[in-house]
Amino acid sequence: MTLTATKVERESGGKPSSSPLTGYTEFRHYTPKDLEEIPQLEKLDPELRFAMKVVSRVLPFKVNQYVLNELIDWDNIPADPIFQLTFPQKGMLKEAEFNAVADMLRNNAPKEELKKKVHDIRYTLNPHPAGQMQLNVPKVNGVPLPGVQHKYKETALFFPTSGQTCHAYCTFCFRWAQFVGISELKFASKEASQLVEYLRQHKEVSDILFTGGDPMVMKTRVFNRYLEPFLDSELDHVQTIRIGTKAVAYWPQRFVTDHDADEFLRLVEKLVKNGKHVAFMGHYNHWVELETPIAQEAIRRIRNTGAQIRTQSPLIRHINDDSEVWETMWRNQVRYGLIPYYMFVERDTGARNYFEVPLVEAWDIFRNAWKKVSGLGRTARGPSMSATPGKVEVQGVTEIRGEKVMVLRFIQGRNPDWVERPFFAKYDPKASWLDQLQPAFNEDKFFFEDELEKMQAKAMAKAG
Repeated sequence: MTLTATKVERESGGKPSSSPLTGYTEFRHYTPKDLEEIPQLEKLDPELRFAMKVVSRVLPFKVNQYVLNELIDWDNIPADPIFQLTFPQKGMLKEAEFNAVADMLRNNAPKEELKKKVHDIRYTLNPHPAGQMQLNVPKVNGVPLPGVQHKYKETALFFPTSGQTCHAYCTFCFRWAQFVGISELKFASKEASQLVEYLRQHKEVSDILFTGGDPMVMKTRVFNRYLEPFLDSELDHVQTIRIGTKAVAYWPQRFVTDHDADEFLRLVEKLVKNGKHVAFMGHYNHWVELETPIAQEAIRRIRNTGAQIRTQSPLIRHINDDSEVWETMWRNQVRYGLIPYYMFVERDTGARNYFEVPLVEAWDIFRNAWKKVSGLGRTARGPSMSATPGKVEVQGVTEIRGEKVMVLRFIQGRNPDWVERPFFAKYDPKASWLDQLQPAFNEDKFFFEDELEKMQAKAMAKAG
């Protein structure tokens, strides 16, 4: 069915807006100041509700009525994975930090004192991991582009200013610093023209990734300003346009019933017809997010434009740290025509201590899920760390010359020559990030470390 037929079908007697398919047509969200207005929270333990208030002072919180009413099992609180995915939990802060903020709230501490304490805590949470501020910001005509990251040769990331929020926030999000209202933590650009100029000067870039936040919070007329230039022959070298989005799970109405949903899909269809590969990088963290009728309709409509949906998620404690969850999620994604893409390792930022899973355990979960799906589900890669030197995949655990080791490889690297070169770390069942691993076989350093140090020194020298 063509996109036009889909629109006509919907406007001439299709399912009414109150049907399970279309769901809510008016978006409403809740932030920390609205916690008391969420009806489902009224039955919860007061201490649990107070803990939400405490943590939401430090880490971002936002949820909408679709997530509240359609995705969370309120008979399974606090264990429900989508509840853990969206609502602040006490364990997301260290005990001393939680108690400090809690005491200040109980004692009605002056606002400035509370603000300072929150500020101090946030800066202990590694707001910009993997050297993204020091190493990834490119320049055009000698001027830094603060809304662009260019870490890998072929792929540039763009953070449109209007896309620096989401329909709801994930509690684990490594870009939490985007949402806490501190200007120096934001990573956004106000000028699409600067991006276009940068891409004109960098013919090696074949892929552009629109990210945020979530670019799908933008109205189509705004998004059009960013996408239309890619129809120009000067940007023919940009073959793939990626759109990183959680809207497919948190607000699928964006592709179905929002007033400009059809207009946006026609824009995507136009890009595809003009030879661009358009890929939605769908952020699905649990199979529950795929199960509502409107989520499946959003998938169908996106795919009808000729675009693809590739799926990715970190492996997250309390949410999807179970091989059966991943097996079910990958099976269902293939069933609906989605392409499993990445299992990431939870990044070393934010509430990492609450969510992280040791690398050995992550690999075991990946392997046990991967071996139970068909070849079409084995397009997923992982567990992968988006670390400072690049994307590092844990390939397994083995024994070499009597030493138990972890086998790793670069999927992407700051130096492309690092890619696909296996290297080995001492077996460590507790390590949860690359910087916690030690080289195997009595080596002093991993093979890439000297070169990475030179890159970092060069970047620091340029920064002055």
